[in-house]
Formats: sequence, C-alpha cells, structure tokens
Amino acid sequence: MTQTKAERSAAAKKAAATRKRNEAKAEAAASDRGKKAAATRQGKAAKQSADQAKRSAGQAKQTAAEAKDSTGSAVGSLANAAKSAGDAALKAGKSVASRVRSGF
Repeated sequence: MTQTKAERSAAAKKAAATRKRNEAKAEAAASDRGKKAAATRQGKAAKQSADQAKRSAGQAKQTAAEAKDSTGSAVGSLANAAKSAGDAALKAGKSVASRVRSGF
C-alpha cells in the first residue's frame, strides 16, 4: 500500500521528535556519569585521608608509648593525625555534595 504525502510527513515528524528525545536523554545520562564518577573519586580520596589519619594517630600513640620524654615527636604525630582527619572530613563533604547534585 502506498503512503500518501501527509502520512510520510507525519512519520518524518514523529521520527524527528523521537531522535530529539533520545538525544536529550543521552546528553543527560552522560552528564550524570561524570558527576557520579567525580563523587566516587572524591569518596575514595576521603577514605584514603581517613586511613592516613588513623595511621598517624596510631603512630603518635606508639611514639608516645616508646619515649615518654620525647613529647615533641608525639605532638607532631598528633598534629599530623588531626590534619589528616580534617582533610578526610573535607573530602567526604565534597563527595556527598557531588552525590547530592547528581541525584545518586
């Protein structure tokens, strides 16, 4: 059965609308992928900083236990632990903010 010009025109309009919808959907998905990747990367960095803080705190405790008179070294290790803990909290906050923006 032969299509009329009106039928062909309607089919072309429908196809154009579908292509436009698919393009918008693909664009949105690509944007979310980037945001999710950033959030994952930031989350891993936060975990790494938290682990570093734990190691620094353990090292400070060990240093203090080994040499009770070398308080300078223990204080330095505690300062490093506190800095690492603060860094971990900052990175975790960035990760959460990225996740919220991307809508999970």
